[in-house]
Amino acid sequence: MDKLKITAGSFTFGARFETAAAPKTVAKFRSLLPYVEKIIHVRWSGEGCWIPLGDLDLGLGYENHTSYPAPGQIILYPGGISETEILLAYGGVHFASKMGQLAGNHFITITDGLENLAALGKTVLWQGAQPIRFELA
Repeated sequence: MDKLKITAGSFTFGARFETAAAPKTVAKFRSLLPYVEKIIHVRWSGEGCWIPLGDLDLGLGYENHTSYPAPGQIILYPGGISETEILLAYGGVHFASKMGQLAGNHFITITDGLENLAALGKTVLWQGAQPIRFELA
């Protein structure tokens, strides 16, 4: 039950939930599946794509949080000094906003299709917002 399929633009990735490290974040996100949204390129953080969630309060705090997600790691910032968001790292990321450095909960790791992450990032950067869908595999 920890396996996911992520379809972003024309790319498909296999992934897993980080249930042991971020159980509350995983449980909350799992309750939203299938999750369909659009991703856009980050403004402050480097090589990443994000889903801005505004003032959405998911009732989460920090767990397994990082400011430096590795390529293929997906983090959720639960809100606070900046808006709630989900970020997918495709390259070097130093997670931040106009308020400064942030930390997000690493709750999903892409396991299959990593060779297509940079292409996804460049597509989002140069062609704009792309649809993204998270579903159980």
